Amino acid sequence: MTTVHSTPLLALRAVVAGYGPTTVLDGLAFEMQAGERLAMIGRNGVGKTTALRAIMGLVPLRSGSLQFMGQDIAGLAPHQRAALGLGYVPQTRDIFPSLTVEENLLAGLKRRPRSALDEAYALFPRLAERRRNGGTQLSGGEQQMLSVARALLGQPKLLLLDEPLEGLAPLIRLELLQAFARMAQQTGIATIIVEQQVDEALRYAQRALILDHGTVVHAAPAAELLADEATLERWVGMAVH
Repeated sequence: MTTVHSTPLLALRAVVAGYGPTTVLDGLAFEMQAGERLAMIGRNGVGKTTALRAIMGLVPLRSGSLQFMGQDIAGLAPHQRAALGLGYVPQTRDIFPSLTVEENLLAGLKRRPRSALDEAYALFPRLAERRRNGGTQLSGGEQQMLSVARALLGQPKLLLLDEPLEGLAPLIRLELLQAFARMAQQTGIATIIVEQQVDEALRYAQRALILDHGTVVHAAPAAELLADEATLERWVGMAVH
């Protein structure tokens, strides 16, 4: 019987990238499938954020290949990658502070009808309650919900989340992760989450990669890694309880 291998949603092969003379990604290689939830963890400065930025086209590749849905996207600009189905929520959140919640969401609609805003409000009811509030009137958690919701309105096939839980209270982190899980189940969207809250990221994800010096040093099912204190201590500098 012949095994049929589906084309991965995303495939990085021997990717080298960095800033100026500094190499940050050094032979980064991994694949992920449609609908998959992937956690990317590691110590500070090992290349996690740069990996997301390289996928999005914000850091140019020096060598290697980057394919999305079987298409080579290394030469495409960020807006072209977004049009293909890549969504990105940066660590800085990047909402428009002078606009209301609803106006921020309208900016993410692209060519979709205004009624599509209901999807964002269903996922984050808190945003519906604050739809007339300005961006500066939102808490950190609400700003993060707004940033994610705006990215989702573009109907990406893969959402890149850079430190979405940073600086948030535990209850808000839990609320966000539950929303991410609902989002994945309802839409089939794939996610890569880069996160310092390692235990929470591993409980959300299905599979995990540990990066060190810009390359993958360990890959495992997330639940398996969650229980592997020795590996976490070695590569991330912590044990999860």
